[in-house]
Amino acid sequence: MIKPAQDRQVANDTGALAGDDDDRLLSGIAAGDRTAFQRLRERHLNRVFSLALRVTGSRADAEDAVQEAFTRAWRKAASWQPGEAKFSTWLYRVTMNLCIDARRKPRAEQLDPDLPLRDPSPGAEAVLLAAEQEARVRAAMAELPERQREAMALCYTLGLSNADAAETMEISVKAYESLLVRAKRDIRTRLEGTDR
Repeated sequence: MIKPAQDRQVANDTGALAGDDDDRLLSGIAAGDRTAFQRLRERHLNRVFSLALRVTGSRADAEDAVQEAFTRAWRKAASWQPGEAKFSTWLYRVTMNLCIDARRKPRAEQLDPDLPLRDPSPGAEAVLLAAEQEARVRAAMAELPERQREAMALCYTLGLSNADAAETMEISVKAYESLLVRAKRDIRTRLEGTDR
């Protein structure tokens, strides 16, 4: 993992080199330039790993997802079309999909034969309360205007940053943040109204 001080150095190094952006690095990678790949990896590693860790909840799964995402970036470099899409957005989507796949995989957990078996699942009441709360949230979200629903999904479902979500919606970051604030306020109001 890259330390913050090194992150600042990488950012300074990449900013100081004219044209050393993601598209240029991908072009170098397509030509087999391992240094370009290292720079691209250093530029995005912390954010991609943070995203993967947040989604999977497992350091091992997050590391696997990040490694696979960068492997795909290496393989995709030759077919990358500069200017068509933002590399970081593509990388975040690939990482998110890998994390979702990792969470879906069944886990073989080791059991100690001397320990008594205990059912770790929540009780029936907790399950019913959680299902009821989820249904209320879904119903409140369904009543939101379409753009507010999109803003919520990009932030809370995909885990995109405000800047990336705004880019995806093709609006300014300020406009995106405003949509998100209104959506949260509307959902809170609707949920509070159903508690009474």
